[in-house]
Amino acid sequence: MDDRDRDTHEGLVAGVVQRTGWEIFAWVLLKDHYHMVLRTPEANLVTGMKWFQNFWTKRFNARHERSGSVFGGRYKSVLVQGDGHLSSIIDHVHLNAFRLGLVSAAGLAAHPWSSLKDYLLPPELRREWVRAGEGLGHMGYDGEECDERLRYLEHLEQVAVRLGGRPPLPGAGRTLHSTLRRGWYLGEDSFRSELIAARRRSGAGPEGGSPVHGAEMAQRILGAGLAAAGLSYESLDNLRKSDWRKRAIGRAIRLCTTVPTEWIASSLQMGVSSRVALLVARDPEPSWGKSWRPAKELLDRLLEFARRAANPPGPGISQEEEIEKEACCAEYAAAGKRGACKCWR
Repeated sequence: MDDRDRDTHEGLVAGVVQRTGWEIFAWVLLKDHYHMVLRTPEANLVTGMKWFQNFWTKRFNARHERSGSVFGGRYKSVLVQGDGHLSSIIDHVHLNAFRLGLVSAAGLAAHPWSSLKDYLLPPELRREWVRAGEGLGHMGYDGEECDERLRYLEHLEQVAVRLGGRPPLPGAGRTLHSTLRRGWYLGEDSFRSELIAARRRSGAGPEGGSPVHGAEMAQRILGAGLAAAGLSYESLDNLRKSDWRKRAIGRAIRLCTTVPTEWIASSLQMGVSSRVALLVARDPEPSWGKSWRPAKELLDRLLEFARRAANPPGPGISQEEEIEKEACCAEYAAAGKRGACKCWR
């Protein structure tokens, strides 16, 4: 409804990337819908979209004192072949504001809620959650060079003027718009055959694979947090439900995973989930009292732990060794031991 809503929506896109490990190549927010072009290194599209749309609905309804659904139906997802089809869909997203009459062909970069601005900025000024450099490289532009980035903008302007903002697809016989509306993939017939064959080989459902940003990651953060705070699972019952250590660990889990609040409440013994949602909604701040600084230090340490756990080290260094540097069980330490134990695995 207004810029505050739009800024909130943009912040949630950044949030879902952190929680799921998604890689966003293009994004645009319009008057009543949005588009994202993303890669999911983990099989967590459904989980991530559920969190994103539910969280946005709650935020929007709370602010505008309304109830019920915000979106008109389930989101539409289409698999994209990583060649000229991917280039076309990135262009399609960046030209959406023009096709709807929100900007002119000469003012494509004027729409503030879009990833196009990241494609036109030097690398150090881009938002971390937009894969602009990789997107430009895929299309044959050097994202490091100003002239190359301007050349991409000129390309978009030409598509806007000559083709009405409708980028062509490789090959012939199909339009991008009809494919997105009625199809389930965007690519050549050979790409379709590859997808069907891969599905048959795996026999997996849509959410198969390793849930690195789900319960597995949450469990790792929980164990690392307990170890770093010198706690054990058994000691949680003796702490207040709002103990700063519980809040810091819960906040890290909330920021880095898609597990529901009920999981955090149960695992950290923090009480009812509605109360826990408030306790882990914000980073530690002075209103917490004297504990806010150690809580912030613990949170920062766990966020770094989660980042390294989600991006394992290269050959020669095992992930176990990396994690060992971040967390050491207090009971093992007291006995002069280091390494993994069941309390934080």
